[in-house]
Amino acid sequence: EVDFWIIPIIQGFVQIEELVVNYSESSDEDKSSPETPPQEPTCVDDIHPTFLVALISRRSRHRAGMRYKRRGVDKNGNVANYVETEQLIHVHNHTLSFIQTRGSVPVFWSQVGYRYNPRPRLDKSENETVSCFRAHFEEQLKNYKKQVIINLVDQTGREKIIGDAYLKQVLLYNNANLTYVSFDFHEHW
Repeated sequence: EVDFWIIPIIQGFVQIEELVVNYSESSDEDKSSPETPPQEPTCVDDIHPTFLVALISRRSRHRAGMRYKRRGVDKNGNVANYVETEQLIHVHNHTLSFIQTRGSVPVFWSQVGYRYNPRPRLDKSENETVSCFRAHFEEQLKNYKKQVIINLVDQTGREKIIGDAYLKQVLLYNNANLTYVSFDFHEHW
């Protein structure tokens, strides 16, 4: 009976834009030259010349917190600072969707102190982490069916302990619907 009084809200971001794809063969310099007369844009399709693009990001209410203050997973499998971002493209009466999620590494870990980039530490053992890690990815797979996990932690520096614990949990979970990729962007910086 109280549903009438409840207003659903999200902590997140929503933007919707209409885009036109211009396939003219002139270069950017030609387009901006004062001597060049304006040209009629050539679109993908004269009937439906626009794409409708939407970006929606939703932050979870579970384990939200400040960076360096809230890390890892909780006993229910919720990870810190979890965000789901969906990109939608509508064109020619078709809607395409791509969903990306991000969050803290789903093991029990923390960073203590206020200085910039405090050293991470594991707070619970591998065995204590297994059930919470499993709970996290069972929920993910229930919602998204398959997932590609991209581990972005520093694989050789101070975050190595977290990356190693993450990989160990993925191997223990051993689920065919998860694909694990380690990408150390520090190496490519």
